[in-house]
Amino acid sequence: MNISFPKINRIEISGLSLDERKKIKSIIYDSNFKSIFHIDKQYLKRKISSINIIEQFEIFKNYPSTLKIFIKKTKILAQTKRNGLDYFVGSNGKLIRNNNIPNNLPFIFGDLNLNEFLNFKNEIDKSKFDYKNITKLYYFKSKRWDIETTKGYLIKLSKDNVEKDLNLFVRLSDERKFKNKLIIDFRQKDQIILNEK
Repeated sequence: MNISFPKINRIEISGLSLDERKKIKSIIYDSNFKSIFHIDKQYLKRKISSINIIEQFEIFKNYPSTLKIFIKKTKILAQTKRNGLDYFVGSNGKLIRNNNIPNNLPFIFGDLNLNEFLNFKNEIDKSKFDYKNITKLYYFKSKRWDIETTKGYLIKLSKDNVEKDLNLFVRLSDERKFKNKLIIDFRQKDQIILNEK
């Protein structure tokens, strides 16, 4: 006895641009699933997870022949270069290849470790310092960061007290007598060194 199952005749994808949706659809069609009953969800999850722009997604089978995929894109946090190529840095900890990088994102210099960056970004978010005020980030092999701000400050952060350093910077930068001190160095324990550029 031959039982025939209806083929997948509709794929609904939300949360992506038209080109990005085409990429997901081609993964499904290239997988050659005979019907919605034969879909290997784990296989699909692995394939979709490999697309760096995606942060989270859910797959639903809507019987008899519709597949629904709800996608949340990653938040773009910064830009960087690797091997001479331009990349976005996503909140999902992945690099996203892009030729059209806008100028309003902070640029990260140095041999970037994505996990270190996400931890660092978390420390910034806990502080009173606004991430939007950053133009450049410098990452050092010692796992220490420097920040260049939109107002021209260069903040040399300590390795272990990022939140505390940034809160102190916010307080100092509001004081008139520090307005011309554009280099603020927190690297020495229990010391702040202020210099003009």
